[in-house]
Amino acid sequence: MSLKIAVLSVHTCPLAALGGKETGGMNVYVREVARELGRMGVDVDVFTRSQNPEIPRVVRLGENARVIHLPAGPEAPMPREAIHRHLPEFVSNLEAFRRAEGLDYSLIHSHYWLSGVAGLTLAESWRVPLIQMFHTLGQLKNEVARSPEEREPGLRIAEEERIVAEADRLVASNPVERAHLVWYYRARADRIRVIPCGVDTELFHPMDQAEAKAALGLGPAPVLLYVGRLSPIKGLETLLEALPRVPRRGEPGPALFVIGGDADEPVNGHVAYLRQRVAALGLEGTVRFLGAQPQEGLRLYYAAAEVTVMPSYYESFGMVALEAMACGNPVIASQVGGLTTTIQDGVTGYLVPEGDPLVLADRISTILGDADLRRRFGREAARHAAQYRWPCATEEICRLYAEFRPAAGRHLTLARCR
Repeated sequence: MSLKIAVLSVHTCPLAALGGKETGGMNVYVREVARELGRMGVDVDVFTRSQNPEIPRVVRLGENARVIHLPAGPEAPMPREAIHRHLPEFVSNLEAFRRAEGLDYSLIHSHYWLSGVAGLTLAESWRVPLIQMFHTLGQLKNEVARSPEEREPGLRIAEEERIVAEADRLVASNPVERAHLVWYYRARADRIRVIPCGVDTELFHPMDQAEAKAALGLGPAPVLLYVGRLSPIKGLETLLEALPRVPRRGEPGPALFVIGGDADEPVNGHVAYLRQRVAALGLEGTVRFLGAQPQEGLRLYYAAAEVTVMPSYYESFGMVALEAMACGNPVIASQVGGLTTTIQDGVTGYLVPEGDPLVLADRISTILGDADLRRRFGREAARHAAQYRWPCATEEICRLYAEFRPAAGRHLTLARCR
């Protein structure tokens, strides 16, 4: 008897290009865990909402793993809250696919609240366990919202509360998220499993900084790196405001490379505001918006940069920090959420108060001005990140699955983490 898992990633496809408004760490998580599960002998079907009728319905993701695109509403991008009313169609089409293929799933692993809503319906119908991972929490996002437009709808909060109450197990990426689930959603602590996210250390690993800069056509000038979606919650404006306060130690001064953003970003939205701030602060020659980058290229930017900066107001884990650290790159990040466990302050980089450009500028200046400190932080960062390889994270997930299906769990190959 083998494990067959239905993974739900309704609002975003794990195959989507990273860096856009609807893509980020969750896409990486679902993709890499599905691939590792497949290598370990688990049959994995990842179900996602079709956003393009030209994409094949079924796409091979790796050994024993595939992605299935299901129609649910118009096959085009749409706001997340609008997807909710199309969830019954998603569930119906998933069930039709299951019946046509003659499949029975051992359990359901859903990601994000929209997937959890669909997962509850399917779990009841199939009489199988539901494991839920939220990745971000509406209550936490509302805590840091800086305008009414940034607040999450009440529908999301209500559905998250329902999922927390009814799912068989919740997965939190760190103890901070676990505490948030207990405090904000009254989750039972004994039903939450803490399993950290992972990083691909075969792709993200240290390399010579001069070689990386040469490969990118860069000179020796210092580089600051920002990687992530261009949304208000990521706090990029704090970094922009910090830049003029960083002392110049030569010519040219440090450049800031901004990686992220895509065609789905509204031209009159937050991206336009960020570009206006760049102009108002006189940073046109300092800040370069590079758009989304493939992960193979992203590795070069991590290796070329003197420091990666994450000025977020909220991060459930901070996968970018882990990727940068795996490349031997120090990280300066806001002291929020999962970043407080991913980054070791004063060892692999610095933690700073969110929204404070003065402290951020001071920490950037400290790292840029001390090559020995950068090297020490980089060595410790790479060593620390090595503990978070995807096989290790996925083995913990397999062990969680086996608690519900012990007979199937005996057939898994759990040796890749050693």
